Amino acid sequence: MSVKEEIKKYIASQPEPKRSEMEALHRFILQVLPGFKLWFQDGKNSENKTVSNPNVGYGSYNIKYADGTTREFYQIGMSANTTGISVYILGIKDKKYLVQTCGKKLGKASVTGYCIKFKTLKDINIDILEAAIRYGVEASLRD
Repeated sequence: MSVKEEIKKYIASQPEPKRSEMEALHRFILQVLPGFKLWFQDGKNSENKTVSNPNVGYGSYNIKYADGTTREFYQIGMSANTTGISVYILGIKDKKYLVQTCGKKLGKASVTGYCIKFKTLKDINIDILEAAIRYGVEASLRD
């Protein structure tokens, strides 16, 4: 199964209204990041044990580890959670940036160093989410 098919299957497996919200968010991210590499992580480790929620990824950058090794991973992620949707913005070294810059402007969302959680798209300012996504991509390419 292709990555696009896996993403479609994952989103389709969500109950309504989360399914429609994730479809809309997926289309939105594809518009913000046209032509970026797509990823699908099923949330299982090498022993086939579930270790995280499945997630959709967009873009690509190299994570640098303390031992000097690197690994390719996505820059922006999206996942269903128990109460709504999470958007992951990876590659920002300043873990206070999202909270300080987007936190209050974003709307009804929980914001951490790399994750924005919300129940529904109507609860957040989509322009601020777009700015956060764009900043995250630029930061991961710059650093």
